[in-house]
Amino acid sequence: MTLAVAPYEGSLAMLPVAQLYTRDVPDLHAPDGADLLQALWCPFDHPIMPKTALFWRSAATVTDILTTPPEPPAMQFDGYLPEPCLLNPEQVTEYPDHLELSKELQEQIGNWSVWQAAETGVDSAYASYPQNFYDNELAGAPGWKVGGWPLWGATDPAPRLCPACGSDMDALLTIATFEADDDSSWLPHEGPADEASLGFDHFEPGKPTAVQIGSGYAQQLYVCPAAPEHPHSELMH
Repeated sequence: MTLAVAPYEGSLAMLPVAQLYTRDVPDLHAPDGADLLQALWCPFDHPIMPKTALFWRSAATVTDILTTPPEPPAMQFDGYLPEPCLLNPEQVTEYPDHLELSKELQEQIGNWSVWQAAETGVDSAYASYPQNFYDNELAGAPGWKVGGWPLWGATDPAPRLCPACGSDMDALLTIATFEADDDSSWLPHEGPADEASLGFDHFEPGKPTAVQIGSGYAQQLYVCPAAPEHPHSELMH
């Protein structure tokens, strides 16, 4: 839903999107002296998704904590205002999108007899399209995640180069519209609660944060491994 925006003079508060501690997320590689990542975004499109800002901090120095984060006087979409959620990070093993594999490996995962010979117990429903099993169940875990392999679809795989030094950038955070489907092997061991927590206006198990990127996409943030202070980049897929 698009919200009406009235003329406004002055600065706009950015919205908190995620707060992650290195103690909870082993794959979160923080700069020296930092153990906390705070991700915020602007409540307007820039031009097709929110513009994000990343802040690496030391949790010990964060003493003046607001009980209620400030909200801007206007937003472009209500899907840019996240519902407050507590995270229970879970580590998973995933593999790159088939488009990032060599031609030889792509041929192998598209060969049903290879899956049968491996005795993986793959559902026979995938016999006509074995590559779909790889894409759906093994490659690129869906939903919000730190690090990992990007999902492609809106664009073909392409290098993400640091705008400051040209280094290959690493995936940092995926902000997703949807989590895994109810019948997906990617469902977490401890699923979301069936009812909304106190203070939630609404709750959908597939969209616990109520965030929506575009018409149902995900926003991925990339950072430079050589110098964390270099500008990060964003990609919608």
